[in-house]
Amino acid sequence: MRVVLILLAAALAGACASTGATPKPFPTPSSRPVASNTPTAPASNTAPVSPGPTSATSGGGSPIAYSVAGTALSLRGAPYRNGGSDPKGFDCSGFVRYVFSQHGVTVPRTVTDQFHAGQQVPQDQLAPGDLVFFSTVAPGPSHVGILIGGDEFVHAPSGAGEVRVERMSAPYWATRFVGARRVL
Repeated sequence: MRVVLILLAAALAGACASTGATPKPFPTPSSRPVASNTPTAPASNTAPVSPGPTSATSGGGSPIAYSVAGTALSLRGAPYRNGGSDPKGFDCSGFVRYVFSQHGVTVPRTVTDQFHAGQQVPQDQLAPGDLVFFSTVAPGPSHVGILIGGDEFVHAPSGAGEVRVERMSAPYWATRFVGARRVL
């Protein structure tokens, strides 16, 4: 929990699917501060998508997973840009790809391909760094975010126009959740 709190403090700094579609309505960000919860127990038998230069251990809740979550948090406020994959503007899958690339991990570019990367993770075993997928514009995965711990994920939605943190238990997201993957 301490690591998550440190990451949150240090990081003061939509439609995705790379189709150009804009789901309506994305929930609006709340003005309340974001609290962090301790992640649930990680799943075992994890495997990296692409080995990176880091020597950190892999798997949910590992040092690299917390670093990935910290990088994602540090990009809060970056603008949404359809097809964007850098801090000048991100779509959801471009955001995920960029964040993981900062840690030497290569993930596919599109939501659909990311949904098939790594290993499936049951919802009750989610850990920081896991990818969480939602159906926002069509049946199946069309939006992706990165779990930062507990019930919270960070993503690049088009509706609010910037990278932000949300709760998976919020009615909008809870009803649209379609799965999670572990790529670390």
